[in-house]
Amino acid sequence: MNSPVTFHSVDSVLQAQGLALGHTDWLLIDQQRIDTFATATGDHQWIHVDPVRAQAGPFGVCIAHGFLTLALANLFLPQLVRYEGLRMGVNYGCDKVRFPAPVPVGARVRGQGLLTEAKALADGGVHMVVRITVEIENAPKPGCVADTISRLYF
Repeated sequence: MNSPVTFHSVDSVLQAQGLALGHTDWLLIDQQRIDTFATATGDHQWIHVDPVRAQAGPFGVCIAHGFLTLALANLFLPQLVRYEGLRMGVNYGCDKVRFPAPVPVGARVRGQGLLTEAKALADGGVHMVVRITVEIENAPKPGCVADTISRLYF
């Protein structure tokens, strides 16, 4: 994992537009994580939580929920960026969320970040879009690509 990029002002974010933020450490997606997510969301579809049935399914094993891979953005973002002097940060949402490939149980994933957009706000904050790509180790396609949107106030 590389060191997080540190932002300390609106201008520092604006000047970093287009900056590659590096990647996080690898994270194992085990059945316990998938089952915990299923319990939290009520999504107990067999392809995620029934290893015996999933063995005969299209992927041969259980796969992580797409929304679980998206939720990992919340884990990965603080590993990619940090803030000094931040008064408040708000998760404003996501754009262009895609799930190009399934994430099989036992796979390792990591987050890769790119600061794709930064705009000053009239209220003194900054609108920041970070594209998080959830890479799957040794796989040609990622498990998730999402443009995460934050509003920051230094």
